[in-house]
Amino acid sequence: MGGQGLIQDDERLRRIEAVTDATLSRLDAADLFDELLDRVRDLLDVDTAAILMLDTHSQQLVATAAKGLEEEVRQGFRVSVGRGFAGRIALTGRPVVIEEVTPDVVVNPVLLSMGLRSLLGVPMFARGELIGVLHVGTLGHRRFTTDDVRLLELVADRASLANLARSSNLDHNAALALQRSLLPAQLPRLPGLDMAARYVPGHVAGIGGDWYDVFVLPSGWLGLVIGDVSGHGLQSAVVMGRVRSALRAYALVCDDPAEALTLLDRKVSHFEAGNLTTALYAMVSPDRTRIRLSAAGHLRPVLAAPGQPGAPIPVHADPPLGTGRRPPPRQQAEVDFPPGGVLVCFTDGLVERRHEVIDVGLDKLADVVRPAPAEQVCAAVMDALGAEQPTDDIAMLVVHRLLTPH
Repeated sequence: MGGQGLIQDDERLRRIEAVTDATLSRLDAADLFDELLDRVRDLLDVDTAAILMLDTHSQQLVATAAKGLEEEVRQGFRVSVGRGFAGRIALTGRPVVIEEVTPDVVVNPVLLSMGLRSLLGVPMFARGELIGVLHVGTLGHRRFTTDDVRLLELVADRASLANLARSSNLDHNAALALQRSLLPAQLPRLPGLDMAARYVPGHVAGIGGDWYDVFVLPSGWLGLVIGDVSGHGLQSAVVMGRVRSALRAYALVCDDPAEALTLLDRKVSHFEAGNLTTALYAMVSPDRTRIRLSAAGHLRPVLAAPGQPGAPIPVHADPPLGTGRRPPPRQQAEVDFPPGGVLVCFTDGLVERRHEVIDVGLDKLADVVRPAPAEQVCAAVMDALGAEQPTDDIAMLVVHRLLTPH
């Protein structure tokens, strides 16, 4: 009896190792699903194995991966939570065993047409939430044991981890694509101006809430925007896109930056609650001689004129967008933009460093900004402030007024 127990323990250990070994961690989610289903089919000696993932919007389970039931995936089979075998598992969040398959307990025609007789299914959870169902089946009669259930739950846990990684990767790719679509692919070439920009992510994900925008208004004024939505990842990128679009819309109906930011503040406070945003909106006159601007919790841009050192434009720093409090009327400033002058708009990642007051970075920036072509100014600023490996996202937009319009 003791020897038999040892054999059973060894077999149980072999089964656990088969679904947790390190080689699985090197597979992507789709390949891992396939490999896990192959292994569980062999270990449990079953004919079919399938994973159905939960579509939260429709509250339906969707056939995602299968072995022996590939037709289920090809047909894109869906079943509502609560209906049939898989739906019951999703509804209760508990394993279900069916020793004799009948049409009243199984709604998937593929399972019925294959002639499956016995089924075992378990829920898949991630971060405490149901995300899918894993089930196996046999063509012959089978009485599944407690050990079978535990092994299938172990496989479900492994599959859930793979799906988390897959979802995270999809979110990352979607956010990266969204952010890249929101940053201008190239800056417009406009008479009398020369422009350049930089965007550097401050973390390995490569996705943040900083952005810049440039657009020409019907009046001939040039709109310049730079901003920072709190947070990182897909959610911040989505909010950034909505804020960017809203500001463009308000810019079409407002003649001054302060009014546009006032409207934007109402929008962010109401529709983007909890997403604190700073923004600077500047407008350059059609003749390029003036800059009109307003700042919502954002650092003041630096302006350098020929024969003069760079200095922050004296614009009042109004509260950020989305605080939920009704601020006093937002203010704006208007300054001359002399021929040869350079305007540098930036986010705080450019000048803020740990263990150093921000004034140090601001002073360095003002010292390095000199009238020069925009691309040259960008390169000099990045080099002087050591921005190749920042600890926060950096966005910078540089506008140079040419000495002779062309």
